[in-house]
Amino acid sequence: MAAPTTIGGTFRQAAGISIGLSLLMIVLGVFAIALPMATGIGIAILVAWMMVLGGFAHLAYAFAAEGAGAFIWRVLIGLAYIVGGFYLAFHPALSLVSLTLLLGAVFLAEGVLRITFFLQVRSLPGAGWILLDGILTVILGFLVTRNWPGSSTWAIGTIVGANLIVSGFTRLMYSIAARRALATSV
Repeated sequence: MAAPTTIGGTFRQAAGISIGLSLLMIVLGVFAIALPMATGIGIAILVAWMMVLGGFAHLAYAFAAEGAGAFIWRVLIGLAYIVGGFYLAFHPALSLVSLTLLLGAVFLAEGVLRITFFLQVRSLPGAGWILLDGILTVILGFLVTRNWPGSSTWAIGTIVGANLIVSGFTRLMYSIAARRALATSV
């Protein structure tokens, strides 16, 4: 790719890259929805390995402790992360089931908090959208937890896929708009 010679060329090139990444996000979202179990397992394995790495970070942090008690606790926490992470990495189905239950609980809590927030700001313009968001989030949390552990086969992969599609489409639309604005300004 040739280097752009103007600021406008740089922005056009960035918009083009953004459009390409947007399309990639949409395609990945479609695959995630088409293969929700595989996507969920992949995410569960990724989270497990992040726990392992976090455990090693805790172990390294232990050496910054100023006392023996703090050192021992930090080492124990690090080891718990490492052992738990390895266990979940090598038992991804269990990891996926656990993550799905956690996801459902988070959605339920988030929905209730959004509805509570709506009650505080209901007189503001557009506050109805907060209520709608809260209600839909509670419904989604209920759907995930009501069918748990069976929802583990579809929930995480489908939700991640839908998010990728919506985010990719949103990025695509504003990247196209930016490119059009750049074309009219030249």
